Amino acid sequence: MEDRLAVIDRLKRKYGKTIEEMLAYQEETRQRLANLEHSDERRSELQRQLEKAGIDYQKTAQTLSARRREEARKFEKLVRHELAQLGMEKTRFEITFEKSTPSAQSQTGQGGSKGIDEIELLISPNPGEELRPLEKIASGGELSRLMLALKTVVGSAKSAIGDGTNRRMAATFIFDEVDAGIGGRVAESVGQRLKSLARDAQVLCVTHLAQIACFADHHYYVEKFERAGRTVTEVKHLANEKECAAELARMLSGSKITDAVLKHAAVMLKEAGNGTLIEKKGAH
Repeated sequence: MEDRLAVIDRLKRKYGKTIEEMLAYQEETRQRLANLEHSDERRSELQRQLEKAGIDYQKTAQTLSARRREEARKFEKLVRHELAQLGMEKTRFEITFEKSTPSAQSQTGQGGSKGIDEIELLISPNPGEELRPLEKIASGGELSRLMLALKTVVGSAKSAIGDGTNRRMAATFIFDEVDAGIGGRVAESVGQRLKSLARDAQVLCVTHLAQIACFADHHYYVEKFERAGRTVTEVKHLANEKECAAELARMLSGSKITDAVLKHAAVMLKEAGNGTLIEKKGAH
């Protein structure tokens, strides 16, 4: 018995502090030995599993790629329709597909976690110009309107209500200076699209144009000024139609506001109906 206890004590010093730990180590060692003794069979089995996973991946990736290309054509049509509403009716917009480059693929060379496609958005704002990558050709105003068109299409899909019993949480879109480089009829079209987008999503927009601001459900006046040597930002909720009309009138005519401008602002609010937009006054 003493010899047996001595053996157990010696084993504990080498393989674990308790009987349970020693038995666990024994089982782990048996598994490692079995893997070593049958490494060739294990390697072959893993290779078969890898090949099967590769075949399954390719089938799924090809199906996904085909679905993407099908939906891309629909998406292009919807975006072009939105662009037409924003004064860019002659703009060409296309989505191109390329196979993933080796650097973007997995070690097996069969694709990555997002599939086998590399997708690029191409645009030609003016007739006669060739399609070029979006980030290399669009001006500030064009980019603002294109982003509005893209977000309108995507937002409409994400904010789908379904059967009406399980309404999904609405998406929130923020547009800062969406009016850059635009005015007049185009600005009014932008306001209308923002209003349309706001039916199924929450829209926050910073704008200096009355043609856009008049479409808002809620108006906030944002002003920056200096106080005690520090820059302070103040946000004021324009709580009623009179305050909204007065601010729209200021946006239209500057510091001198006449009764005619006030009436025009009130008409704009009435005709626009009801998106959430924010009017901002820059610091001087």
